[in-house]
Amino acid sequence: MPSDKQASGPVMQLLASGLQLWVRQQCQSVESLDIDLRGSALALLRGRLDGVQLLARRAVFQHLPIEQVQLQSTVISVHMGNLLKGQPLQLEQPFVVEGQLSFTAEGLAALFAEPHWQGLAEQLREQLFGALGLKALRIEVDQLVFVLQGSQPSEQIELRVVVRAAAGTIELASPTGETLVQLPMDPGISIERAWIAAGMVQLSGRARVSP
Repeated sequence: MPSDKQASGPVMQLLASGLQLWVRQQCQSVESLDIDLRGSALALLRGRLDGVQLLARRAVFQHLPIEQVQLQSTVISVHMGNLLKGQPLQLEQPFVVEGQLSFTAEGLAALFAEPHWQGLAEQLREQLFGALGLKALRIEVDQLVFVLQGSQPSEQIELRVVVRAAAGTIELASPTGETLVQLPMDPGISIERAWIAAGMVQLSGRARVSP
C-alpha cells in the first residue's frame, strides 16, 4: 500500500534485503516474496522501523504449505550496526503481525502426511474420522469436504465441515453448527476470523513474533 511513510534509499534497501533473507530463513521455501518498509532512514539508524508489509506466495512454513500470506507488523526494533557491517540482520525485540493466510485443499491435505504435524493429524483423525481412512480433501463453496474410505473398498463417505474462528483458534463444525473439533493453537497466535473464499480456507488474526 502506498504511504507517505513508505521509504526508500540505500539504508532501507539494505534492511529490505536483510528482512527478505530473514523471512526466507524462517520458511522451508517461498516462491515469491515482496516486502515494503515504513519509516525513515534516520529513525532506522536509531534502531526503529515503523512497520513492514509482506506479501508471500506459495510459502512452506513449519512444513505446512500456505498459498498466500499477507501480513503487516507493528513497530520493529532492529540492530543496524551488524547489518551495515555485512552481517545478518538482528531483530532486537518481539513484535506483532496481523494479516491473512490462504490455504488450498492440497496444502491442508499435506498436513496429514507430514511428520511435523503428526500429533494434530492424529487428533483430527480420532475426533473426526474414527477408524475410517482419509482418501481426499476438497474445498467447496463454504465447506471442507473430507472423503473417507468406508468399510468396503468401493465405499466412500463424505464428511462436510464448516470452518470458523472461536476463542482465538479454529473450529471445525458440522453444517448444522455443532462443534466437532477445536484445534490447539500457539498462545502467541490469535485467530480472529476463519472462512472459505476463492476456493481456499482463509484465516485472519494476530501473532507475536519473537526473534
